[in-house]
Amino acid sequence: MAEEKEKAEKAEKAAEKPAKPAAGAAKPAAVAAGEAGATEAKKDKSAKAGGKGGRKDAPKAAAKTELATEKVKRATPARLRTVYESEVRTKLITELKLRNVMEAPRMTKITVNMGLGEAITNPKILDSGVEDLAAITGQKPVVTKSAKAIAAFKLKGGQKIGAMVTLRRDGMYEFLDRLITFALPRVRDFKGVSPKGFDGRGNFTLGIREGSIFPETGADKLEKPKGMNITITTSARTDEQGRALLRHLGMPFRS
Repeated sequence: MAEEKEKAEKAEKAAEKPAKPAAGAAKPAAVAAGEAGATEAKKDKSAKAGGKGGRKDAPKAAAKTELATEKVKRATPARLRTVYESEVRTKLITELKLRNVMEAPRMTKITVNMGLGEAITNPKILDSGVEDLAAITGQKPVVTKSAKAIAAFKLKGGQKIGAMVTLRRDGMYEFLDRLITFALPRVRDFKGVSPKGFDGRGNFTLGIREGSIFPETGADKLEKPKGMNITITTSARTDEQGRALLRHLGMPFRS
């Protein structure tokens, strides 16, 4: 009798206990919601701990902007280059009485040089000058350094003092087109370019006092006006050939 009573009590206790869910069975909604809340709380705690003094190699929230390093390939040549090959070259051969097409003067490169003497005492102005020159030319400038020390100007040898860009092919034609079409007409009281900037071998140098004449710089961002020298190197043998080339390309020389 005692054994039968013990078996009956054990059966009643087993019936009162809740049945364990199977391995593949779905959990009740209330249980699943409670577990999800607990995991989110653990994640928040771990994030706070990492922000105060956790891992140093954790990824930053704000990613840095990446600059484009590859040049975009052009589908068509520059407008001024097309004008030179289709019209200007023929006019130069007739006007200068040349015997061969290869003798016709042409541009070989354009050098834009920006000297920043204030960089001796204010190195930050060099960064803004490099940004402005890159926006104007569309090419990354090269920072130029002093060749020797000059005590009178407090200049040390090898000190960063300017920036320079050399343009070739379509880049130089586009820059010259924007210079003639947009930049020079924005000069205050502009009466033309002085024709005395030739060096005797057909190369022309133009000085600009304010780089704000280029729309790419943005006059509102400029702290101080920055000047620059623009040297147009040509294959002309004389100044007359170089002057004729630039005149046909649209350079507004002063009469």
